[in-house]
Amino acid sequence: MRHYLRLAVLCLACGFCSLLYAFSQLAVSPEDGAGGGGGKPQAAAASWLAGGGRSAARGAGSAGPAARPGRSDRYSLKVQPIERMHLAVVACGERLEETVTMMKSAVIFSIKPLWFHIFAEDQLHDSFKGILDSWSFLQTFNYSLYPITFPSENAAEWKKLFKPCASQRLFLPLILKEVDSLLYVDTDILFLRPVDDIWSLLKKFNSTQIAAMAPEHEEPRIGWYNRFARHPYYGKTGVNSGVMLMNVTRMRRKYFKNDMTTVRLRWGDILMPLLKKYKLNITWGDQDLLNIIFFHNPACLFFRVNGIIGQTIVYMEATAQKQKKKESSFFMGTECSFEDDNIHSLLKPLELELQKTVHTYCGKIYKIFIKQLTKSVRDRYDRMPKEGGSW
Repeated sequence: MRHYLRLAVLCLACGFCSLLYAFSQLAVSPEDGAGGGGGKPQAAAASWLAGGGRSAARGAGSAGPAARPGRSDRYSLKVQPIERMHLAVVACGERLEETVTMMKSAVIFSIKPLWFHIFAEDQLHDSFKGILDSWSFLQTFNYSLYPITFPSENAAEWKKLFKPCASQRLFLPLILKEVDSLLYVDTDILFLRPVDDIWSLLKKFNSTQIAAMAPEHEEPRIGWYNRFARHPYYGKTGVNSGVMLMNVTRMRRKYFKNDMTTVRLRWGDILMPLLKKYKLNITWGDQDLLNIIFFHNPACLFFRVNGIIGQTIVYMEATAQKQKKKESSFFMGTECSFEDDNIHSLLKPLELELQKTVHTYCGKIYKIFIKQLTKSVRDRYDRMPKEGGSW
């Protein structure tokens, strides 16, 4: 009888322990996998920054509850983290307004939340922070500000390559260590449809591809690389680095073929040797180095994305400087306000301004831009009732 009594007590004890464990699991609050504004920026300094004594990120900002960690709830179930699209830009000199214009066009049309990684000269940080914090009611983006940072032993050489700060993009995979994928864009770009459209190309990468880029020229007869380059370049006309979609996790892990040694080198080890070998033969700086890398590693590139990119963005460089400022003002100024219905008033005024640029390449095909912009605005307004929010 004692044996049965002991067995019953043992069973009761095991059942009680199981109940305690179950309740302890229910009490665990979910983690916010997307990160939050005001917290630790999603970036870490690369090892070669150790001697510089400066952190990789100067600060972080957020916009709305989508960017803030959720409130803890004792009996909440775990939820999937929100997928964010990470967009990087480098701004130096008088590029503040141009950069903000690009960011506004990205925010207006995009569906998923955005995280901007802004690399800028120190004197621009306060201006960026003031402008972006004023958009906080949008609830659709976060941002992090970083100083312009190069490997300490060669900082001066990298900074003066091509244009000031231009080569910063080469080091993004080494600085943004906690970011898996990243879209880099130049400051002189306007988005005409959601960033999501370009971001979706990441799912089309095969196992060897680490980046997507567009050709430098469509027509070889007027191509620059195939006529003048004194170094290897990708494909028939080379690639353009103004828009670069990257799986930076793969870039950090990859060992790249090269023409300097039989040993394959990782991203952080190949850049400086390439610069030393070709610095007297390159014209377009970091873009030329990228062409050399992908010439030796063609399987790493997801090419022919220009069809998508061409419908998603427009290079503002193609218009005259004066007209470029006029066009960007529709996104930057009161003509395109986030706070009211003035987005509808963007289309007609912008069309009138583009008609004044028919002597430029963009002006000759302005109807293509207006057509895509009209569709993007319509799609955005179709989504608004479902989201129940505002611009």
